[in-house]
Amino acid sequence: MPMYIDTHSRIDGITKEAAAKAHEADLKAQQKYGVKYLKYWLDVNAGKVFCLIDAPNKEAAIAVHRESHGLLADEISEVLEGN
Repeated sequence: MPMYIDTHSRIDGITKEAAAKAHEADLKAQQKYGVKYLKYWLDVNAGKVFCLIDAPNKEAAIAVHRESHGLLADEISEVLEGN
């Protein structure tokens, strides 16, 4: 299955707790779309969040965010894992 990294570039006031809550919501919605949210990272000072996702396509990954919390990514890129 393809892997993606999405970037949320402007989430004002993001906290570790808010990011964890959004990730938990993604985990609850992901199965419906055949998606697996694997990991996320955040830069609190810049208001950025990055999500690593296994998904059949970009649209499925976007649908999970839309349903779970509405925080859509500004960019989503298909990536290949290196060593």
